[in-house]
Order: sequence, then C-alpha cells, then structure tokens
Amino acid sequence: MSTPTRAAFPGAGALRETGRLFALGLDVLRLLPKRPFQFREFVQQCWFIAGVTILPTALVAIPFGAVIALQLGSLTEQLGAQAFTGAASVLAIIQQASPIVTALLISGAGGSAICADLGSRKIRDEIDAMEVLGVSPVQRLVVPRVLAAMLVAVLLNGMVSVVGVLGGYFFNVIMQGGTPGAYMASFGALARLSDVWVGEFKALVFGFIAGVVASYRGLNPPPGPKGVGEAVNQSVVVTFLLLFAVNFIVTLLYLQIFPAQRM
Repeated sequence: MSTPTRAAFPGAGALRETGRLFALGLDVLRLLPKRPFQFREFVQQCWFIAGVTILPTALVAIPFGAVIALQLGSLTEQLGAQAFTGAASVLAIIQQASPIVTALLISGAGGSAICADLGSRKIRDEIDAMEVLGVSPVQRLVVPRVLAAMLVAVLLNGMVSVVGVLGGYFFNVIMQGGTPGAYMASFGALARLSDVWVGEFKALVFGFIAGVVASYRGLNPPPGPKGVGEAVNQSVVVTFLLLFAVNFIVTLLYLQIFPAQRM
C-alpha cells in the first residue's frame, strides 16, 4: 500500500500553520507570569499602539454610533416603538460595535506595525541571534507587544463606547426628533452592568488575538522585504476572520448565560 504524499493533503500546510499559531498563543499565556518582565518594552509598545490608533478610533466611533442610531431609530419609528431606540442603539454599540471597531483598528494600525517590526528583525537575523544567545524572542519581544495590544484595546473600547453613545444620542435626538428622556430611560431599563463587562472582555480577547497573529506572522515571514509586506497583509486578514468568528461565539455564550431582559 502506497504511502500518502504531501500532495494528497492540500490542507496540511494550513493546519500546520494553525497549530503553530495556537502554540504561540499558549506560549504567550505560559510566559506571562515569568520574570524578568520587559516593562520598558511594554510601556513603549503601549504608547506606540495608542498613538497610532486613538485618533482614528475616535473618528470612526462617531459615524458608527450615528449609523446605528439612525437605522434603529428609523426602524423603531416604523414599528411604533420609538421609546426603545435608546436601549437598542446603546446596547448594539456597547456589546457589538465598540469591541469590533476597536479590534479592527488595533489590528490594522498597531498589529500591522508589530508584524512589520518583528518581520524586519527576522530577515535581519536578529531573532536567530537572540535564540543563539539563549534569549527567548517570545518572552523578550512578543509578550510585551501582546499585553500592550490587550491593554490599549480595553482602554480604547471604553472611549469608543462613550463616543459612540454620545454620537447616537445626538443624531437620534437632534436629527430624528427623539425625546432625550425616553432615550435615556429605555437604556437604563434594559442595559445591565454585564453588558459593559462583556464589551470589555471582547476587547481584551480581540487585543490578544490581534497581538498573537501579528507576532506570529512577523516571526514567520516569507523571505525578503517583499515577504514582510505579504506577512503584514496576511496578519490583518487572518485577524479580521478570527475576530468575527470569536465575536459570534462570545455573543452566543453571553446570551445563553444572561438572557435578554424584558421591560
């Protein structure tokens, strides 16, 4: 009986890459409590990621909240349920829109920079030199960057939630003639503190995914400078796919554990 060749398993390469990606994520979790912790590198990465993402995130949050408020306001008006506009729009922003917007910008701006930095180090043989000297590249370079992406994602998610809610309130009350009291009353009646926590938890997980994927592609780029550019594109695309899949899973579990309230 002939032995199966590699050509018989076209998905073997993808499975191998997936396994290595998960292995890197587990290594990051394992090395988190290990000392010494690269605190200076962590602070630098936090400052850099926040610097390249805070302004785009704030600018994107305003139209995102406005679109959600306008769409839901129009729908609730057709159904004769204008009193529920505030609850629907605010919960949609806090639970869904805010973590996704934050994670996409963290991945597109911060993650791409992380991937390009590690990829350039790899093609200059700096990563190999660190391994020869007995220094773990994961602990020295990857862990601070992943932690920085997680922290900045959580902080930016709070900012996006506030900006999005204020934008939705403004457009619903000013442009659609909604009642400020009804907008806030419906939000207070249906929203729970757990809705805020699930949004922050999503941002934390999404930041971890963005940091791990960007670091993995940066440590394993195709040869040459062109390969680094390809690795950056791949990291952004893979992160986007994982974010939407994980968002669906987390949302499904949350709705099973905390069913929607009734007024």
